[in-house]
Amino acid sequence: MPGSVAEHTFRTAQIAALLAAEEGANPERAAFLALWHDTQETRTGDIPHTAAKYMTKPEPCEITADQTDALPVTSRDMVRTAVDEYETRQTIEAKCAKDADKLEMLLQAVEYRETGVERVAGRIESGRKGLATETARRIAEAAVTLSPLAWRDR
Repeated sequence: MPGSVAEHTFRTAQIAALLAAEEGANPERAAFLALWHDTQETRTGDIPHTAAKYMTKPEPCEITADQTDALPVTSRDMVRTAVDEYETRQTIEAKCAKDADKLEMLLQAVEYRETGVERVAGRIESGRKGLATETARRIAEAAVTLSPLAWRDR
């Protein structure tokens, strides 16, 4: 599906902040984690799920270590810590950031569906699976049952 990493990251960070606020977590931290969640794709590209059975998934923390190697220590450690927190999902903020990533993908698929693009059902289902927070599950349910343009009818 078309769309830039920048657009995806921006929307993911916004959604992560909102999820965290509703879940009683730190919205700024969740948004910050979301900001760094796909930076590894500058080295690997967005590997399609259809390629997964043919290759080993690159380790995000390893890619981030390479990407940040020349940064000053404080900045390097800040980015590496954020990526590690996101990848391990041990905090509620990391869970909100991951849920936001999945929701953004789901919302994009629903938006494309509304414009007539077919074959988005797999992306929608993938976006709904494995959501960790109750808020994200409620948003996903609303996203698949309401038109993204329903707000215009109010």
